[in-house]
Amino acid sequence: QVQLVESGGGLVQPGGSLRLSCAASGSILSLYTMGWYRQAPEKARELVATITSGGSTNYADSVKGRFTISRDGAKNTVYLQMNSLKPEDTAVYYCNADALSVRFTRMTSWGQGTQVTVSS
Repeated sequence: QVQLVESGGGLVQPGGSLRLSCAASGSILSLYTMGWYRQAPEKARELVATITSGGSTNYADSVKGRFTISRDGAKNTVYLQMNSLKPEDTAVYYCNADALSVRFTRMTSWGQGTQVTVSS
């Protein structure tokens, strides 16, 4: 079992910045691609950014140039630095990880979500 715990959400004014963190724990043998998704009210969950174990990144067009995803392998943690935030970035942000457990079971895990609100 792999647990993901997000932190760093909150209320910020337009143009401001936030940094989200997601720490993975549990019976982890390897962590593969990790990522951030978000879901705004009455909208479907959408990809924000992903990062592979080798460091390759992928971003939604709406956040390119403003958000940066990174990871710390030693800490099993993925980060999302969000700059120049806009009201349309308001959503619950979810961490996602593709992992191999110590029982050699491949699984995809989700965090509980953290609220990001961009408003003046």
